[in-house]
Amino acid sequence: MLLSRPARAFAVLLFAAILGSLLPATAARAEGRTVQGGRLDWGIKSSFQSYVTGPIAQGSWSLTGGAATVGGSQFRFHSAQGSYDPRSGALGAGFSGGVRFLGHRKSDGTHELDLTVSRPTVRIEGGRGTLHADMASKAKGSGRVTTSSQVPLALLDLSGIDMRGGGSPVSLTNVPTALTAQGARAFAGYYTAGTPLDPVSLTVDVRAAAAKPAATPTATPSAQPSSTTSAANSAAPGGFRDGAVDWGVRRTFREYVTGSIAQGGWSLSAGAQDGGALFRFPGGKGTYDPGKQTLDADFAGSVRFTGTHVDLTLGAVSVTVTGGKGTLSADVTSAGKTEKAVPLVTFTARDFAPKNGLAVLTEAPATLTEGGAKAFGGMYKAGTEMDPVSLAVAVDAKAQLPALPDLGSDTKPSASTSSSAAATPAKAAVAEDSPPTATYLALGAGVLLAASIAVFVAVRRRRTATTDPSA
Repeated sequence: MLLSRPARAFAVLLFAAILGSLLPATAARAEGRTVQGGRLDWGIKSSFQSYVTGPIAQGSWSLTGGAATVGGSQFRFHSAQGSYDPRSGALGAGFSGGVRFLGHRKSDGTHELDLTVSRPTVRIEGGRGTLHADMASKAKGSGRVTTSSQVPLALLDLSGIDMRGGGSPVSLTNVPTALTAQGARAFAGYYTAGTPLDPVSLTVDVRAAAAKPAATPTATPSAQPSSTTSAANSAAPGGFRDGAVDWGVRRTFREYVTGSIAQGGWSLSAGAQDGGALFRFPGGKGTYDPGKQTLDADFAGSVRFTGTHVDLTLGAVSVTVTGGKGTLSADVTSAGKTEKAVPLVTFTARDFAPKNGLAVLTEAPATLTEGGAKAFGGMYKAGTEMDPVSLAVAVDAKAQLPALPDLGSDTKPSASTSSSAAATPAKAAVAEDSPPTATYLALGAGVLLAASIAVFVAVRRRRTATTDPSA
């Protein structure tokens, strides 16, 4: 039996109301996602690396800001921050870290080639993608130094890549890139616009926007510490509340351990943390004098390097700072023997006064000691430049130690992942916490069906009542 016109109109209005209440909820969940944590791997241009370190330029490159290396010729930038819209596929993600290239050394100690690329940012919108970066370069010939912020350095080829509907993490693999006109100028004219650069890979974690806090949040012990807790967190006279030392040992040593010769790796224990390009030894305990800027502290954690003909453990790390100079020591275990408190490197510490309750040294240049040379089995000579040392000491209960580089989720490529973005288009992963629109449509259809049945029954009863006086 067909529904009357009023009943049909009611059913249509009911269907619109149901979808209106469901679909906006889907859109609300899709919007406002935040990028927090992740990494970008990019070699910039491998042939440029070879040129810089080759027999013509006879130069080198160095990493800054916690950047690391991965694979044979890629630089890893870290701690992604930004936003992502799964409906449109728009992505904006900025990364930390940088790399500096030096070559063609002149008699005065400066370099004709001096180029720094740092803080890369990927922006994707409307199917178009661009990689921006802070650039500092010295022009060929004139030697004029130009520094620019967030230069549109490279175009991303997103052919066949659908950025919509992604969840966490969002990943792109081996996306082709090409130098822009502005990038060519910032690159000191070494390449022309349109020159292919190395492909880009990235993985970022995304999360929904945080809910608005309640008008009157309940106080917690962490928000309002008691006098006992405050006393416990305050530094004792001559002491400090917390501390950590960050040191990557030496980049080339890490690459040797994981490379084709040693074919090994490293493992951390006793609380040591891996920051990609460095190891953090936390839980500092000891004495610190902010007036004299002196420190004598021990730190937790150990790192063990193993591989072919490699078995080296560094633990019980300690640091002393006095007179603007620091020394990092550690227990060294090699070939089954342990030597205690071996001075490994020295580093500069000219300004180690606390600011806002935190005394910090960031990437202080470090050199290998005689004891350190013996610890590495003669692989490096005393005086060799090692990875820089970063040090932080909190003397105030409110001070927070600097965060480690955030590399994001540890994702494993699927079986279908290819080294070519064209062969296997990159696509945002499906979010597990965001039911697709089809789910809501199916739910809406089910509710509509139930509502239609209810309307049909109501109309049927009404007609029955009009024809049967006894009803």
